[in-house]
Amino acid sequence: MSSSSESCAPIDPRIRRTRQLLQQSLHKLLETKDFDKISVHEIADAATVNRATFYDHYGDKFALLECMVGSRFHELLQERQVVFNGGCSGALKALVLALCDYLTQLQGGDPKRPLQPHMESAVIAVLRRILLDGAKEHRPPPEVSPEILAATVSWALYGAAREWVHTPNRGSSEEIAQTLVKLVAPILEPLAAVRG
Repeated sequence: MSSSSESCAPIDPRIRRTRQLLQQSLHKLLETKDFDKISVHEIADAATVNRATFYDHYGDKFALLECMVGSRFHELLQERQVVFNGGCSGALKALVLALCDYLTQLQGGDPKRPLQPHMESAVIAVLRRILLDGAKEHRPPPEVSPEILAATVSWALYGAAREWVHTPNRGSSEEIAQTLVKLVAPILEPLAAVRG
């Protein structure tokens, strides 16, 4: 994981507990309010910490949102015992399945319920970071920027999974995962070539 995502999962139990409280508070507030209408003060109050403590852990509510999304997303990946390495189709499929599960949970069973733009941005940022870490680990050829590769795949996966979530009478997450692996694997071929 990158250093920014490592800051989402600190080792010190007191820091971890405070961050969990803040993330849980934001999650609870999001059940009744739009992200734009939630203040740092409300988040801190709900977590029973002061604003200074909030800022000791997060630069702003956007950083908290991204860590909250990242934590839940990584839990889904850990449940599947997956570490994404940038080119493995099995890991890519697990990544898509985790994304589908996460988006389905966010929709709360209502496929017409739109995701808040900040939530979409946070999900894409988390996907991009996972993919970027995998791409950097496998060092694509110099003509392929790891950042462009990660951005391309994260947007492609998110866009397709979002479309899937909003589709009435959709197929299973397994079906969409298989389709996306077929579509996205060619984009990741530069990584496979480096490993081979």
